[in-house]
Amino acid sequence: MCTITNSDNPLSILPSNAMTAPIVRTPELHSKLPEVGTTIFTVMSALAAEVGAVNLGQGFPDFDCDPALVEAVYQAMRAGHNQYPPMPGVPALRSAVASKIEALHGRKYSADSEITITAGATQAILTAILACVRPGDEVIVLEPCYDSYAPNIALAGGTVVRVPLTPGSFRPDFDKIAAALSPRTRALLINSPHNPSATVWSAQDMLTLQELLAPTDVLLISDEVYEHMVFDGAEHQSAARFAGLAARAFIVSSFGKTFHVTGWKVGTVAAPAALTAEFRKVHQFNVFTVNTPMQHGLASYLQNPAPYLQLPAFYQAKRDLFRAGLAGSRLRLLPCAGSYFQCVDISAVSDLSEADFCQWLTREIGVAAIPLSAFYGDGFDQRVVRFCFAKKDETLRLALQRLRKL
Repeated sequence: MCTITNSDNPLSILPSNAMTAPIVRTPELHSKLPEVGTTIFTVMSALAAEVGAVNLGQGFPDFDCDPALVEAVYQAMRAGHNQYPPMPGVPALRSAVASKIEALHGRKYSADSEITITAGATQAILTAILACVRPGDEVIVLEPCYDSYAPNIALAGGTVVRVPLTPGSFRPDFDKIAAALSPRTRALLINSPHNPSATVWSAQDMLTLQELLAPTDVLLISDEVYEHMVFDGAEHQSAARFAGLAARAFIVSSFGKTFHVTGWKVGTVAAPAALTAEFRKVHQFNVFTVNTPMQHGLASYLQNPAPYLQLPAFYQAKRDLFRAGLAGSRLRLLPCAGSYFQCVDISAVSDLSEADFCQWLTREIGVAAIPLSAFYGDGFDQRVVRFCFAKKDETLRLALQRLRKL
């Protein structure tokens, strides 16, 4: 039955019940990540901003990148590189990455079929996991670990198997890794230089891992985003250097970390052609491709290796400044062999938990840090917190002036 009020107004010819209030209801959504909340990095950065603290929590530089890199991107934009690039990345950039890996690690990757440009390292790791992990598969992570690993595995339907690094030294415990391997193990995630502990795996560590995985079909995801921050004359031991590891590995790196442009979110994955083919199947549907002018700019900038070859000395100077400034405090410095993080033991300063100490430190002392317990699935508390020294020297000196009150 219809009500007709004005034949010249089409809206007047409506069902008699059409003007009743609609039912407004948001359907219930069952979370795929029910245990995940706001990350500790966001929480501590927000608190630092609220109270005016020096933010040594979240791992990003507070200084600008090389103006020549910005100019290279600007020139790419001016040259018209503003539309979609090829799905796996701009050929010139993939070629530059392949050449860099071969020069540094002696492993030749095909730029066409074995190098992919990603929207940062976090997307690269998620894509690798989605490409190879199915429901019921197990993935080993070594704790403490970066906070995206476990949620990525959960999104793929996999089971996280947590193996602790040795408390205090944060060295890999290969007996425990071996015990964790099972017929259901699909992949192992490693990270060196390590966030948060600043530990660096040795060549012998990598050889031991290669021997351990040799009789298995376990894939390796090697998070190497801090590859150019290894100190005291040591070398980064990429999985690319070891034939038995390279053959089964997705090797992840980050231009954001290397060139002080974390907000650009551009990373790389190197993997054998068969693994890359599966990686790209997922990549093309969760990102498709990555910022075009930045890829062209990075390709041009990489022609000069000096910026990344000089990076160890650049960050070692900041590490040494920060460590020297803390030497007179009651914070006990843990070794820092790589990355841009410094961990300290707080036992002599406070009886608070790591998380409560970081809150107190931010509010009362004016310096933000991150509790290491945030990097453990069970919140394991060993009285250690992490500082980031990827900051201007004046930022570090201000933080040190405040921390000397401890």
